[in-house]
Amino acid sequence: MHDVDTARYPLAAPGSDAWERVVTKTRTDLRTHGCSVLPEFIRPSSWETLRREGTTVAPSAYYDVTETNVYNIKLDADLPAEHPGRIIMRRGNAFVPRDLIPTDSLIHRLYRDPSFVRFVAACFELPALHELADPLSGLVLNVVQPGMEHPWHFDLNEFTVSLLTQEPEEGGVFEYCPNIRSAGAENFDAVRSVLTGTDRAPVRAQTLRPGDLQLFKGRYALHRVSAVHGDTARHTAIFAYSQRPGVTGSVTRTRQLFGRVLPTHRDAERHAVRVDQLLD
Repeated sequence: MHDVDTARYPLAAPGSDAWERVVTKTRTDLRTHGCSVLPEFIRPSSWETLRREGTTVAPSAYYDVTETNVYNIKLDADLPAEHPGRIIMRRGNAFVPRDLIPTDSLIHRLYRDPSFVRFVAACFELPALHELADPLSGLVLNVVQPGMEHPWHFDLNEFTVSLLTQEPEEGGVFEYCPNIRSAGAENFDAVRSVLTGTDRAPVRAQTLRPGDLQLFKGRYALHRVSAVHGDTARHTAIFAYSQRPGVTGSVTRTRQLFGRVLPTHRDAERHAVRVDQLLD
């Protein structure tokens, strides 16, 4: 793709010295911190295209300002008094689903580009990745309006790929706590300490700029986007891939994110298999 700075990120030249340098550094970042940022992955000459395409579809985002908890489980769930799931936060971000993002847009073309998918898989040390079969959540534009935030949470996927398309005037900082839990240990005390602000030691902060590509391991890392201030919303394209083909989101989470579900989601739910027993 001509929009990618291929001098720094030679997607079409796997195995080249430049490709190996980028992949090696990204792998090291992910092993050490669970996060790696590739600055100006998209050329500055294409930033205005990114911004314009995002602002065009942003009004189609599903907005549902609501109360939530860190695990996205029921607020009245039967939990111990000190359980972090009892801490209520306001979620004010919104999502434009894939079926409302034009297929000729920069982010849609990048999402489907085989050289990009191969590069991302290599960075995550995976043999291959597949687009989600989900017609809504495979590719989304995350919109955080001024005064809103995306509160502390964990991802359903083990890894996330995102691209900032519009930065806010103030705020909107990505904060995360790498490996605060594992597949076999929730570490509720540590999570609660971050949520209540009594321990900020595990928190790392990353301010992203337009065109920056972020690779992140969000299944075990508590993370959030802090409140946005000013007159400009924060827009981020989120690219969802899976290690196996045919993956579709759950009915409950899909309705929560987009306000609707499709027959595809109901059919997939009947055959869903969890990869761990974490709360979310």
